[in-house]
Amino acid sequence: MQNHLTKCHALLAGLLVASGIFSAPPVNASSLENMAKSLAKIRGEVETLQTQLDIEKEKHANQITALSSQLADLSVEERRQKTAIEKLEHTLEKLSQASKQAEQSGEQLKPVLLKALAHYKHYVLGGYPFRIEDRIKAIEMLEDNIERQLVDPNKAVNQAWALIEDEIRLSKENGLYQQAISLDGEKVLADIAKIGTVFLFFQTRDNRAGMAKPSKDGQWKFETVATANDTERITRLFDALKKQIRQGYFELPNPLK
Repeated sequence: MQNHLTKCHALLAGLLVASGIFSAPPVNASSLENMAKSLAKIRGEVETLQTQLDIEKEKHANQITALSSQLADLSVEERRQKTAIEKLEHTLEKLSQASKQAEQSGEQLKPVLLKALAHYKHYVLGGYPFRIEDRIKAIEMLEDNIERQLVDPNKAVNQAWALIEDEIRLSKENGLYQQAISLDGEKVLADIAKIGTVFLFFQTRDNRAGMAKPSKDGQWKFETVATANDTERITRLFDALKKQIRQGYFELPNPLK
C-alpha cells in the first residue's frame, strides 16, 4: 500500500511538472496596458497623417483652381495684345495703301498720316507702360515735322512705318532696360525686366521689387510685391536675363491676378 501511494505521488508530481513546462506563462497586466497605449498612439498618428493628407489634397485642389484662373487671365491678356497688334498692322496696311494712292500729292497724304499717328499715340498712352515718354516723344516729333513740312510726306510714311514696326517688335522681345517709374507717389529710376508686352517687373536701387499691374479701367500702376518669395522670384528673373537667358521656366508673381 505504501509503495502504491508513493507511486501515485510520483506520478502526480510528474504531471504537475509537465503541466508547468507546457502551459503559457501568465500575461502581465502592465504589458497589456503598454500594448494598448502603443496601439492608441499608432491610431493617433494615423489619424494625424490622414488629416494632413486631406489638408494637402485640399491645398492642391485650391492651387489647381488658382492656376486655372490665372491661365484664363493670361489667355485674355494674350488675346487683347494680339488684337492690339492686329490693329497696328492694319494701320500699317492703311498707310501703305494711302502712300501708293497719294504718291503725287503730299497734301492728300498728310491728313491720313496724321490720323494714323494720332491713333498710334492713343494706343501708346493707354497701353503697356514701357518707356511711354520716349515713344510719345518720337511720335510727336514726327507729327511736328509733318505739320511744319520739314519732312516729305512719303518719307514721313516710312518713318511712321518704322515706329509702328518697332511697336510690334516690342511684343515679341524680352530684355532688361532702365526707365523712370512712378512708385508710391514719386519718380524712381528702376531696372526693368520686360516680358513681351504683358509683364513688366522692376527693381530699384533701394532694393524694392515689384511689377506693373493693369487696373480695371485699363491703366497701369507700378506696385511693390508684398512677400519675400515674390521678391526672390523677381530677383531670379533679373539674374537670368543678365546672363542672357531669354527662355526657360520661371515662377513669377502674376500681375493679372
